[in-house]
Amino acid sequence: MNKQITIQLAVSSALLLFSPYTLGIESEQKVSISDRPTEKKASQIVTVFDDRGVLTSKGGFIIEPSYTYTHASSTVVAVEGFTILPALIIGLINISQAQRDISNYSLAIRYGVTNRMEVSIKVPYIDIEESIRERQVLDGTPIDVVSDTSGNGLGDIEASINYQLNSGRGGTPFFIANLRIKSDTGNSIFDIDKRELTNDDGEVIGLLFSEQPTGSGFWSVQPGFTVLYPSDPAVLYGSISYLYNIKDDKGADNGGDIDPGDVIGLSFGIGFSVNERTSFSLGYQHDIIDQATVELAPALEDATFDTIHSGSLLIGISQLLTNETSMNVSVAVGVTEQSPDVQLTFKLPMSF
Repeated sequence: MNKQITIQLAVSSALLLFSPYTLGIESEQKVSISDRPTEKKASQIVTVFDDRGVLTSKGGFIIEPSYTYTHASSTVVAVEGFTILPALIIGLINISQAQRDISNYSLAIRYGVTNRMEVSIKVPYIDIEESIRERQVLDGTPIDVVSDTSGNGLGDIEASINYQLNSGRGGTPFFIANLRIKSDTGNSIFDIDKRELTNDDGEVIGLLFSEQPTGSGFWSVQPGFTVLYPSDPAVLYGSISYLYNIKDDKGADNGGDIDPGDVIGLSFGIGFSVNERTSFSLGYQHDIIDQATVELAPALEDATFDTIHSGSLLIGISQLLTNETSMNVSVAVGVTEQSPDVQLTFKLPMSF
């Protein structure tokens, strides 16, 4: 196999595994090693996991329809009472089990401004189904209470600029800088009809929403930096990013300005080229999420963790169908309690 093509495929494969959960950072990844026609064709193998981009060639367009399915579940046991013996609890035990299924249909368009700069925009459509099953163990009934909610509609539109800092020639690493901006075009919890849940004394103990949100409700800015080190026929990669969620006054009626917390993202892994048309990657993504705060509710800070950790193992495969089109399949498996159980993504990037 041509050595330059082998390196190109390995670079593309390594970039398969930048996770979309940071809940959604997307940009096609491709590194131009040479301007020779054969190598340009090889560079059409693009990424599956798409977090921090490199370059679309100058004047080139990439149109990428994609579908992502995410399944998440959790079980919570709440005990309200006291213990008189190690195995005997007097009071109420509530067991709840939640499952959420999310389908994300997206269309991304990328344009190469120069051979080292790429701009892109992504428009998602979100469909969410959530089911919660609850049982109060000590209230004398074996009946489960099940509640189902759903939501669908436009998600948060996002745009990004990606810049390749160096040529990567001579065996040196590729250095890539990225900037992503996410809007609040999706339907957030602040836009959804809700009703209050009260106890026997008329005190508000919670809120019940009529549907699931399709957006976060906040604008976000995310700079990132990626290093790729080709080592024929593999490529090692590492990445770091910082997602800054902008504080908003959406909670003015319920405690003042809301700061949803920021996210530090870390990724590393390795990509391989199997042949001139197929590549695969293995990697790991870890996100450290700050707690959300409400301006006039400082007491909530003592009742929550300072940070939440979300980690996922990543596997991706890319198959070149034609010189202009590839099929990408990726799987992310959660390894921490706060991570989605599984995320499956299909993409069909097409070059013009």
